[in-house]
Amino acid sequence: MELKKRRLVTVVTEASLEGRVTSDALRLGAKGFTCCEARGEGHRGARSGEWEGSRNVRIEVVCGEPVAQALVRHLLDTYYADYAMIVYLADVEVIRPEKF
Repeated sequence: MELKKRRLVTVVTEASLEGRVTSDALRLGAKGFTCCEARGEGHRGARSGEWEGSRNVRIEVVCGEPVAQALVRHLLDTYYADYAMIVYLADVEVIRPEKF
């Protein structure tokens, strides 16, 4: 079994942005994504998810470095100033690298 290196881009943001961020990721070259609900607390306060306006999502994209860099730059330029959002990247190894 041969593993190949890819990047994991994780975005935690307001649930209202889920459709926009996932569409952006696909448009920028990602082949897919995974989304789930997220709760937590940070400098913008607690996001408990108890009501619609406080829901967060975690969006994960496994992709190559060029797509990861394009996505991060786009998120920074488009959303960071006006929305609760964190983005972090990690190196991952995958099987079936053609899927990513």
